[in-house]
Amino acid sequence: MKLLVVEDNELLLESIVQLLSDEYTIDTAMDGEEGLYLAEQNIYDAIVLDVMLPEMDGFEIVERMRKQDIDTPVLFLTAKDALEDRVKGLNLGADDYIVKPFQNMELKARISAILRRSSKVMLDKTLTYKGIVIDVQKKRVTVNDDDLSFTIKQYELLEYLIQNVEQILTREQIYDRVWGFDSETTIGIVEVYIHQIRKKLQPYGYDKDVQTMRGLGYMLASQ
Repeated sequence: MKLLVVEDNELLLESIVQLLSDEYTIDTAMDGEEGLYLAEQNIYDAIVLDVMLPEMDGFEIVERMRKQDIDTPVLFLTAKDALEDRVKGLNLGADDYIVKPFQNMELKARISAILRRSSKVMLDKTLTYKGIVIDVQKKRVTVNDDDLSFTIKQYELLEYLIQNVEQILTREQIYDRVWGFDSETTIGIVEVYIHQIRKKLQPYGYDKDVQTMRGLGYMLASQ
């Protein structure tokens, strides 16, 4: 699963990344404009967002996201403890609010909670699609109870498809999500990996569910 962390305190940002990187893939930003740009790509499972940021504050970022119908769960991170700030953030569309300084376990628990509420991951940390079951923690894939071996990128692509069943994902979204903005590969790699996923699922009849939406992208859905 992939998180975006937007925080302008470099030491705190590094601490959060270190805390969460054992469970999630992390992208970061240190100002509001970059944070909004990344959030608008709509490739994250959740966003940890500081309120007080240079260029643009967290409130404006969430407001602009929601106006674009980007429903990525947002956890506000702030030093402010005023009730009006908490209320404002939640009314703008944030999903939760945590006040600095915070305990590491509380941050992890709150992220897990907003992911569960958004149905990105179940209580037992599994994702399912028909006979395909993904153990998110162990990154283990079974299909009709058979263990299947996947490379890291194959796994991340399949996970992303299952998280977005019946939703069209553009090639750009898949590329940015799985390979990242700084990747030296070309966007054509997406088609190669889609083919690999289909080949692995073919013996079970699920290859046809990985549909090409001509001119748009790809979607996992029943034929």
